[in-house]
Formats: sequence, structure tokens, C-alpha cells
Amino acid sequence: MMQAGLHALLSHWWRRPFQLVTLLLGLATATALWSGVQAINTEARASYDRAAQALGAESRDRIVARDGAAINQDDFVALRRAGWLVTPVVDGRVQTENGSIRLLGVDPFTLPGGSLPGDLADTALDLSFLTPPGQVVVSPATADRLAGTDLPPIVRVEGVAPAMGYADIGIAQDLLGLRGQLSYLLVLDDQPLTRPSLDTIAPDLRVREGQGQADLARLTDSFHLNLTAFGLLSFAVGLFIVRGAVGLAFEQRRPVFRTLRALGLSTRALLGLLMAELLVFAVVAGALGIALGYLIATLLLPDVAATLRGLYGASVEGELSIAPVWWLTGLGISVLGTAIAAGSSLWQVARLPLLAPAQPRAWAMARERSMRWQAVAALALAVLAALTGWLGSGLVAGFAMLGALLIAAALALPLILHGALRLGGRMARGPVREWFWADTRQQLPGLSLALMALLLALATNIGVGTMVSSFRLTFTGWLDQRLASELYVTAEDEAQAGDLRAFLEERSRAVLPIFSAEGEIGGLPTEIYGVADHPTYRDNWPILSAQPDVWDRVAEGDGVLINEQLSYRDDLSPGDAIIVSGWQTEVAGIYSDYGNPLAQVLVGMDALDRFEDVRRTEFGVRIDPSETGALTDALIDTFGLSPDAIVDQARLKQMSLSVFERTFAVTGALNVLTLAVAGFAILTSLMTLATMRLPQLAPVWALGLTRGRLARLEMWRALLLAGLTMLLALPVGLLLAWVLLAVINVEAFGWRLPMHLFPGQWVLLMGLSLLAALLASLWPARRIARTPPADMLKVFANER
Repeated sequence: MMQAGLHALLSHWWRRPFQLVTLLLGLATATALWSGVQAINTEARASYDRAAQALGAESRDRIVARDGAAINQDDFVALRRAGWLVTPVVDGRVQTENGSIRLLGVDPFTLPGGSLPGDLADTALDLSFLTPPGQVVVSPATADRLAGTDLPPIVRVEGVAPAMGYADIGIAQDLLGLRGQLSYLLVLDDQPLTRPSLDTIAPDLRVREGQGQADLARLTDSFHLNLTAFGLLSFAVGLFIVRGAVGLAFEQRRPVFRTLRALGLSTRALLGLLMAELLVFAVVAGALGIALGYLIATLLLPDVAATLRGLYGASVEGELSIAPVWWLTGLGISVLGTAIAAGSSLWQVARLPLLAPAQPRAWAMARERSMRWQAVAALALAVLAALTGWLGSGLVAGFAMLGALLIAAALALPLILHGALRLGGRMARGPVREWFWADTRQQLPGLSLALMALLLALATNIGVGTMVSSFRLTFTGWLDQRLASELYVTAEDEAQAGDLRAFLEERSRAVLPIFSAEGEIGGLPTEIYGVADHPTYRDNWPILSAQPDVWDRVAEGDGVLINEQLSYRDDLSPGDAIIVSGWQTEVAGIYSDYGNPLAQVLVGMDALDRFEDVRRTEFGVRIDPSETGALTDALIDTFGLSPDAIVDQARLKQMSLSVFERTFAVTGALNVLTLAVAGFAILTSLMTLATMRLPQLAPVWALGLTRGRLARLEMWRALLLAGLTMLLALPVGLLLAWVLLAVINVEAFGWRLPMHLFPGQWVLLMGLSLLAALLASLWPARRIARTPPADMLKVFANER
């Protein structure tokens, strides 16, 4: 009996192969979008872990020069002879024709065990590593990228951080042009208690405490959480296709269920066969989805890597490593998604009486009950979203609010469309128009899942598009305010800085020092910048809120300016007291500081002397924009500055905007994919319904409506529903944008952006949604137009 039952159930898919393809593609697409995002996140986090194990991850205390310059090698020798257990490191970037890498030069003889990542210490540090021409140890992916360059022989070692290489310290000094110089000294554990103080041996050096290894992961958590949210949303949209295909397949097989039950197959056995069938589909589609997800991740990873490198300085390789846990997770999410999509249909089969599955009225009553529960669920989720926004805090609460809002809107969509179609039917005049509105309302349950997917896709596009465009508009204006100086120059040391300043003052309208120091507020690292008392800052700096005469107070040392991130983090407002590295002062104002993950404080130039280790090597230069080229050439010729030490305003803006565009390339791609999936959902639903439409269309055809007109009415129906869905998606999308800007962005990055409206984007999106609906309806309409009259007449020969 079980074998016969399984054969009867599978025969449905043999007769309707397109429906099977729809089910498998929907599930594969949902799995692909989710697993692709998770593959990107997994690769990025693995790169962070490898970088955290690297020698340069600042997990140990280090000795650096007070002026930020290189350390003389003789100081290392003096410290070792005095009993200091330190190891020298040379750290710099090597440019090649295939890109750059960060090169660390190490001394294997003083390096403590466990300081190098992976198996590097056991496999690479041999005689060839130490003697010229030496070796450069890199990861396999980096080795492939550097193939054919002029570097010393490349050695591949698993576990090395991406875009990073290791060499003997002497080899690295030659490659970096730092012969006789060191970048810093790592302080080893278990120092002798009798060692002399550092000031006695090398007064020009200082100890900088280690900053821990989890900074990158902590800073990038919000970025990866955003990606995860988009992946989950894309997965949900894909599941609507699966839910629609499964639901229609169950409804079409009602007579089969009745017959099998009447022949003695128990409800438990029937459900077992259906679940086994779905499990096989889930595994097959999951495997296909994982392969597609790998392809998607491969295409998107370069943009993600550029974003992480530009925003956080995190290096991520542009190649994916396949881990078994990733495959297992993908298959698991595919099976889970199938269970969620088919759960309600299986529940209906389990609860209906023996012969009820074959009765259309029984299924209609079950659908009406589910609609009532759907309305209750939509209302409950809307209330939950409001309560979460009011009482909750943190990123998780923000995304919970976002998810509840979107699901509530999707569940409410069929109810709102049903009311709109009923209203349209009451206003219709003429039998054909009345039939059109009534028939559209009758087809709504079969199309509701596809329209819900379209609503989510459109609302996401509106919300994210509004957020990105608002950010772009605000960011561009902010750059114009922040980058007021026409040229930015960085000296190699303070001695050169003094000569540079004298040289620039004779050739410019103003030279604005950009001096800085490292400090702490509330135990967390803080950037401290000294600001000159000059109209450039008074006229251009992007102040959000401030006390009266804010710039006078800062110049006199009676207050400080803090960035918006610090204001949100510590709940500070103008007039509040603040302690900056032991100095108690007052918040005089708050300014916007987009793109900076750290707290930042602006103080007067005199107040900057309160802090240790001030870097006095950078200047902003106010000149006529047409003179930047000549002044740049003069600085290079006179002081031998590298081109990287001189940045003009236009170039800096271009670099900043390039990072911005790369930042949202991934979300834009996911938006396009989600909208494409929603369009496919409409197509599959219309195609499936077209096979069931003859009993409704044949009587109308018999009354005089031609097949061509019926086909055109089908296309108008698709356009009408897509247009109504777009109108409902607009307020949902704008609410989504507000949540992203006012809640998610504040929790994730520490700043709030003003919300701008872009009606042009809405019109374009409306056109795209109507085009998607039109294309999706062409094939079903063509089938209706070409249905033979004999097939129409056969309807009247059946008992209905």
C-alpha cells in the first residue's frame, strides 16, 4: 500500500513537470541567497581570526618611538643588553604589479613560540628563510595573486592572514627600504624584575599597551549583521515561491488524498509519504542552492572585501574556502525552509475528515479560517514591532522590530487587497467589469503568496534605496564641510613638519595644523584632535548641536567638541561633563563624523598639550584650487615627500565616495536578486493557476468573450494586482527606511542620518514592478489565447 501511495503521489509531478521545476528552483534560490551571504560572512570572520593570530595584531605590548618615527636598530641592541626581553619587527607595505601586501619582518631567534599564525613556525623558518634572497611566506590565495612578481621566492602556508606576508627581518628591511630601522619592538612575557627603566636606556621610546585581538570582529559585527538580515529576507522571499508551489500541489491532489484514505492508507502514513517526498526535494534543491550560493558569494566577495578594507582596515581574501559545516548548514536551512513552507498544508491534511480533502468547500473553509488567523497574526506582529521600537534597545531589537514590521505588512496584504477588490467590484459598471473584479478576488488566494513576496521585495528596495540615497546626499554634503582645505600634507617627522609649515605659510592663505593624540574616555580608546581657531572650522565644520560661542569655548580650553558616535555611546549632550584621559571638561558641541567607528574629540590647540605623544606632522593647506598641482610639485622637489603624503581635496573626496559606493554594492545586488525572485514567484503562480482556470473561463467564453480578450484581461489583472501591491509597499518601504536610519544605523554605527524622499526612485520602481508583472503574465495569457475551443467545451461535459 505504501508503494502504491508513493507512486500515486509522485505521479502528480510527472504530469506537471513545470510545477516541480518551480518548487525546486524556488527552494534552491532561497537557499542560494541565504548560503551565499553566510559564506561571505564566514570567510570574513575566518580572515579576522587569522589576522588576530598574526604578529602585528597588537595583542602584546610594544615599544614605539614617541614621535611616531622608526626605531633605530641600536636601541634594540641596547635594550637586549640591559635585560629587556623584546623582539624587533619591521612592518610596512610592499607594492607589486599585482597589488600590495603588508610585510612583517621578524627575527626568528628572539621571537617567542606561538607568535606566528598557523604552522608557519614549523614549516617555513629554515635556512632558506634566513639567507638571501630569503623567502616571503604568504597564504595560498595571496601566493596565487603574487605569482610572477619580483618578490623573493614565495612560500605557501595555510593559516596566514590574507594580504599579509612574513620574511626575515633583514630581507624585509631591504624590501621596505628600512635598513638599520625597525617599526616597533614587541615586549615578551616574563620580563626580569631587575631591568632598568625604558627612559634610562632609550628616552625617545615609549611602551604602548596591547589593544586586544577582537577589535575587528567587534567593529564589523554591525556590517555582518546587516548582511545576515538581507540574506534572511531574501530567503523568506524565496520561501513564498515554495509555499505557493506546495500549497497548489496539495490542493490539486485533493482527489488523490481522498482515494488513498478511502483505500485504507492512514493519515499518519499519508503524512509520512508527503514529508518523505518533501525531504527529497529539499535535499536536491538544497544542494543546487548551495552551489548557486557559492557562485553568488564568489561574485560579491570582492565588493565586500573592498568595503571592509575601506571602512575598517580589515583584509579579506577575494577567494572562498569551502568548509563542510557550510554545506551542512545550507542543507539544514533548505530542509527547515521546506518544513516552514509546507507546514500549514500538512496541518490541513492532518486535521480534515476522511472525505473532506476532495471537497472544495472544505478547503475554502479551511482557507477562511487561516485568513482570520492571518489577520490576528498581522495585528499581533504590528503591536510587537511598535513595542520593540518603544522599549527595546540594541541591534537585535532593531532587527526584530524590522522583521516583525515586514512580516506584519506581508500578512496584512491579502486582506487589504481583498477589501480593495471588493470596493472596485461595487464601483464597476457592466457585467464584464463586474465579473473581472469578482474573478480577480477569487484568484487572490492563489496569488497572495507571490504578491506578498513582491511586497517584501518592493518595500526592501524602497527602504534600502531611500537609506542609501539619503546617506549619499548627506555624505556628499558632509565631505564638502569636513574637507574644506584644498591640500593635506603629512611630514615624515616633527623636525620636517616645522620646515614644512614655514614653507607652506609663505605660499598659502592659511596652514591649519591637524595634530592628534590617543586617549581614552570611559576606558575605551578615543581619537583626540587639536583644532586651530580659524574661520575654516567656524564656517564649515558640521555641527549638529552646540552651546553658544562653541568655537570660542573650544579655543579657550573651556570645552570640547565630540563626535556623534561618542554622544550616542555615552548619552552625552552639550553642557554635560566629560573626562578625557584624566582631564575633566565640558561638552561644548556635537558634530557628525560619518564612517568613523571610534569615538573622537576636538580640543583647542593649547589644550592638546595636556596629552602625551601628540603627533604634529599633518597640516591642512588653504590655497587657490588651481595652485594645488604646482604646490604639490614644489613639496616633492624641496622635501622629497612621497606622493602619498600629499593629498588634494578632490582626490580625497573621490577616494571617500569610492569607498561609499563599494559599501552598498552588496546590498544593491541583493535588492536586485530579491526583486527578480519576486517576479519569478508571480510567474510561477500565474502559470500554475492557468492550468486550473478553464472552469472559470469557459462559461464567460461561451457567453461571447473571445479568447484574445480573456487573455488581455489576464494581463490587466496581473498589472492591477502589481500596481496595488506597489502602492501598499510604498508606506511600508518608507517606514522601513525610517527604522534603518533612526534605529538600526544609530545602534550599528553610532550616527543618525536625516531622511530624504526620492519620488523618482518610486516611479522607476513602479515601472519595474509593472514590467515584471506584465512579463510574468505573458505566458499564461498566451496559453489562454491559444486554448482550443474543444478544450473549452469539454468543461461542460464534466460534473462541476
